[in-house]
Amino acid sequence: MFTLHIEHPITDYDTWRTAFNRFADLRTRAGVLRDTVRQPTEDLRYVVVDLDFETAEQAAHLLEILRARVWADPASSPALAGTPITKILEIRGVARDAIGAYS
Repeated sequence: MFTLHIEHPITDYDTWRTAFNRFADLRTRAGVLRDTVRQPTEDLRYVVVDLDFETAEQAAHLLEILRARVWADPASSPALAGTPITKILEIRGVARDAIGAYS
């Protein structure tokens, strides 16, 4: 499995989330298996997004689309407040939960 890891500053979470939700079908068509959104507790004007894929190629393809069509258009990314930092990560292991089971 591979993760497209994205993080960037935002102007407002609700505005950002509305825009993020508008692209749910795009993410599904691109092969996203799961998405996770996090915010630092000390900075509510920042988001961290992980999009999981079966292949690195799927992750790279969606990243190209985001750069060219979403982030380049202020109407498509109204709460984006800076340049996204991105990485494609390969999942090499799975963490154990509190009772010691692997998830």
